Amino acid sequence: MKWTKLISVALLLSIPFFAQAADKTVLVFGDSLSAAYNLPTEKGWVTLLEQKFGQHGASVKFINGSISGETSSGGLVRFPNQLKQAEPDVVVLELGANDGLRGFDLATTRSNLTKMIELSHQAGAKVLLAGIHIPPNYGRTYTRKFDQIFQDLAAKDNVALIPFILQGVATVPGMMLDDGLHPSEKGQKVMVDTVFKYLEPMLK
Repeated sequence: MKWTKLISVALLLSIPFFAQAADKTVLVFGDSLSAAYNLPTEKGWVTLLEQKFGQHGASVKFINGSISGETSSGGLVRFPNQLKQAEPDVVVLELGANDGLRGFDLATTRSNLTKMIELSHQAGAKVLLAGIHIPPNYGRTYTRKFDQIFQDLAAKDNVALIPFILQGVATVPGMMLDDGLHPSEKGQKVMVDTVFKYLEPMLK
């Protein structure tokens, strides 16, 4: 009897962590940076990241609610229904870039992102906020205030921050499409590693 128990314990300890913490759901809610813009869906970082978790023995389901051109205001309208349908354990919130590029009022952007974070927490989901930078030609004050939004929101409980989701991609030759705004197929692969680094600990 004792040997049977010891063998059972040994087998449990030998099972990879993710095999025990299976069936997690991640909702990626963003814009064209997460929607595999001008690429086949299977080449986008969201699909590739789901595959990577699978390769690590994790049963993680990814739901991609991203739409090209989405703003934080448009996202807020869609978000409650998307959140209800997905019932995620973690929300990867990647919005704000289009607000900044269009010179929107940043107080509105901050408010919209705050509300989506609050809705996520109310639904029992953790939040991984994806930071983004806008070009310096928008002015030092505006770009500084834009960056500060993500820093401030990341200071909240249960909000983790990817400082710059295009780290190692933006301005790097071959990593961006010809428009200079969206990641290429190579860039998508780099984004997979960037997001995995911050998301993996949140699923433990």
